[in-house]
Amino acid sequence: MKPLWLSLMAATLAFAPITVAAAQDAAGSTPAAAADEDDDDDDDDDDDAGSDRAAMVPTADQLNIPQGSELMPASALNGDQIGLPPATLSSQIVTPLVLGQGGEPFAVSHNDIYLRSNQAYRWDISSEGDVEYKFNAPGFFRNVWMNQIVIEDLEIHMAGAPAWLEYDAHGTISVSFQTIRPGRYEWYVEGLEGDQDMKGTITVVP
Repeated sequence: MKPLWLSLMAATLAFAPITVAAAQDAAGSTPAAAADEDDDDDDDDDDDAGSDRAAMVPTADQLNIPQGSELMPASALNGDQIGLPPATLSSQIVTPLVLGQGGEPFAVSHNDIYLRSNQAYRWDISSEGDVEYKFNAPGFFRNVWMNQIVIEDLEIHMAGAPAWLEYDAHGTISVSFQTIRPGRYEWYVEGLEGDQDMKGTITVVP
């Protein structure tokens, strides 16, 4: 009996890999394939996260700003009601501001923007004009948590507010920050905020 029993065990072990492979084929996937499918799901999640980061904050003329709200405190407004993107844990993108748009020295792409409080943002401010610009927003810079300023992939990490951003040539400065408290802050290009009207507001709302 003992030799017969050993022969049966040997036959069973010999066919075991074939049986496992057949079961996997019947299920339509292997452990490796299942892992690949999980990786694909992770990629989809990453894409969703990327879409959050890419949420573009509209300019003021694309929002539902109540008439006469400039006379109200910023804390009386509401980000949901005026149409700002929902709050996210990742950075949102502020519509880029272009100074000297289209090569016109005193043209700006827009003047006013609205942001949520306690939200992280990235804001690209560019120069296309052929004059020198000194971009000032002292009240705003003092009332946000400044993360970093990036110029052509070179990072400047801040421990306080910048005095101003200066453009001696065409280019873009990217400012990353988190808003803290509601308020209405002015930005202007030094020396060009009068007749040239190179100025605007940054309103931070709840």
